[in-house]
Amino acid sequence: MSEESLEEYLLKEPSFEEIIETYHKIKSHVHHTPLLTCSTLNQLSNKNLFFKCELFQKVGAFKYRGACNAVLSLPEEVASKGVITHSSGNHAQALACAALNRSIPSFIVMPSNSPVVKRNAVEFTYKAKVFECEPNQAAREATCAEVKEKTKATFIHPYNNRWVIAGQASIAIELLQYDLVNTKVDAIIVPIGGGGMISGISIAAKNINPNIRIIAAEPAAADDAKRSFETGELQQNTTPPRSIADGLLTSMGSLTWSIVQSRVERVITVSEQQIIEAMKLVWERMKLIIEPSAAVGVAVALTEEFKNLEHIQNVAIILCGGNVDLDKLPWVNQIQSN
Repeated sequence: MSEESLEEYLLKEPSFEEIIETYHKIKSHVHHTPLLTCSTLNQLSNKNLFFKCELFQKVGAFKYRGACNAVLSLPEEVASKGVITHSSGNHAQALACAALNRSIPSFIVMPSNSPVVKRNAVEFTYKAKVFECEPNQAAREATCAEVKEKTKATFIHPYNNRWVIAGQASIAIELLQYDLVNTKVDAIIVPIGGGGMISGISIAAKNINPNIRIIAAEPAAADDAKRSFETGELQQNTTPPRSIADGLLTSMGSLTWSIVQSRVERVITVSEQQIIEAMKLVWERMKLIIEPSAAVGVAVALTEEFKNLEHIQNVAIILCGGNVDLDKLPWVNQIQSN
């Protein structure tokens, strides 16, 4: 397959059959993450909540699933030249780790505002070559294109990529065919940034149960998905968004938008304060070290908008990651600034 035809192939939606094949291909390489409950959060939400703990995935986030599938899918002659991507952190760690496990080089473009804990893992733990850029989409793409031209590495998009989406879909396979096989799940709340995770989950979940409802959870400070739903057209953030949910600052791509638009019921946004309160609540009550991006889904479950949705009782929430800069905990910063 030529480079051009590979790029075209990767911009097509994966089938459910491909997702099942992917699940079996990667299951020995990824963790089957636990599903936990919390009576306190059930009471606060008036729902039965089931938390899929992707913070316990390799590299501390769901992103390893998609990156693992992408790296394993590359032919040997292509893989030997390495892989490249741009990412604020979790996809960067995931791709670098997957590349290291296959013994191929990785080149990662990271925004200058990426959390230190994530950059250190990419550069020192997973042995990637890191290139810094300005924190905006244009700078990410331009720097990535420049490095790709020099290295001839294969670009693995963080979310707008068929292999990545199929890998992330394995979350739903685990959740609905193994974790909650005896429970009728009415809805799944999924944090949304670029849309790779919610795309994969929605394809898989809707094939397993066409009546399941997929709810996107988004920071109000980075509400491009919400605006896309309201206008019916893909919206981009015209200025770099500022949110503590650093993993959800990117805008959807053409592939993920087409999947999300056709399968996701609605987007519910939450404020920075709601994110912080949800994050702290999970730390205190569930003893889970989730990152702010994971707290967005929890915050949505506690909103009146979600509570008022009819015919929803059993709800799965994807806790997408746990890579936290412990020197910059949001509630500590609030105390210090007062």
